[in-house]
Amino acid sequence: MTRKRPPYLVLDAEVEAAIRHDRAHGIKNPHAFDDDDILRREYNIHDEATLTRPAFARDIEKIINTPAYNRYADKTQVFSFVENDDICRRGLHVQLVSRISRGISDLLGLNTQLVEAIALGHDLGHTPFGHAGERYLSECLEEHTGRCFRHNVHSVRVMDKLYRRNISLQTLDGALCHNGEFAKQVLSLGDTKSFEQLDEAVERCTKDAKQIKLLRPSTLEGCVVRVSDMIAYLGKDRLDAMSVGIIDSLDVFQTQMIGTDNPSIINNMTIDIVNNSYGKDHIAMSEQAFEDIVLAKKQNYELIYYKEGTVSEFENIVEEMFHEMYEKLLSQLLAGDEGSSVFKHHLANLCLNSRTITPEEYLQEEPNQIICDYISSMTDSYFLALYHHLFPTSTKRPFKREYCSDLS
Repeated sequence: MTRKRPPYLVLDAEVEAAIRHDRAHGIKNPHAFDDDDILRREYNIHDEATLTRPAFARDIEKIINTPAYNRYADKTQVFSFVENDDICRRGLHVQLVSRISRGISDLLGLNTQLVEAIALGHDLGHTPFGHAGERYLSECLEEHTGRCFRHNVHSVRVMDKLYRRNISLQTLDGALCHNGEFAKQVLSLGDTKSFEQLDEAVERCTKDAKQIKLLRPSTLEGCVVRVSDMIAYLGKDRLDAMSVGIIDSLDVFQTQMIGTDNPSIINNMTIDIVNNSYGKDHIAMSEQAFEDIVLAKKQNYELIYYKEGTVSEFENIVEEMFHEMYEKLLSQLLAGDEGSSVFKHHLANLCLNSRTITPEEYLQEEPNQIICDYISSMTDSYFLALYHHLFPTSTKRPFKREYCSDLS
């Protein structure tokens, strides 16, 4: 028997009345981030806000015009070992996060353009093959340096160090602190007020991944993106899991108040957050919604993520491919092989698109960092193409289901 969908929540009458009153009288949320307080590393007259291009609109445009943003389209979100055009890629995921977070921030009277900038840039540092790829790349880096790789930390490096678009502190802080794997009922503000503090946080998280658990966004807008990241993937991953045959229906999920399907989760979490956060200096959800979110995440892992492949032969194959490619590329870099893809693809493209980094300057970076920059920038298909170029006799093929595998 199919479970009946729970009713869509609606705004509390008092909260809706307050929103309508404040909008009608032009009352702004005192906790919203003010455009005038934006901070950038460097002063540049071209970055000054105007009526046509406000402060954080510039960040949005900088982000969507980087090659790293283009590559979202061919980086899978969860189901890396299935060929299926209907499942979510990372490019769609960041759009979903942007849409949900803008909806929440608009109701709360927050800075929606700051929210959009954080949402669109928060996964720029992600590897090919999703969180599995992130794990394998971190293994390689740790073996050589003792340091770790995490996509949220690398997203800051992509925007701030590699492409050097003079992205604001507030956008970078939101990206760094977005990691929604650590659910909290109340998200209170962090205290990052300078680039020196941001740099220190990045260094701490690179030395010790456990430090990521301590990160808190320093704007309410960053808090909204962090919770919206969870909202965006919980229901959508379930739809994808049904599409690829991992689960048969949503009846296996048990959350009550927020529902189990994507539309219910998005609506009910949005409403609950607004009901519990309007006019406050933090972002909060009700105790019941928080319990549901924790249970929903737990069940997604048990019924989808773990089941799909963290111990499968296909993930093992890709793990081997990551280690082999890492070692090969590192040896080519250390040998100064200018005919290799490290030089002809990564170095050449980065220096061309950054507009400020020279090859001589970039090659002064620690070699393992350069290889991490390169591999994390790859799309799934580029990774596979390069692997088979580097290892032409390899028979490794990581796809469990190809497009025409069910056709006779």
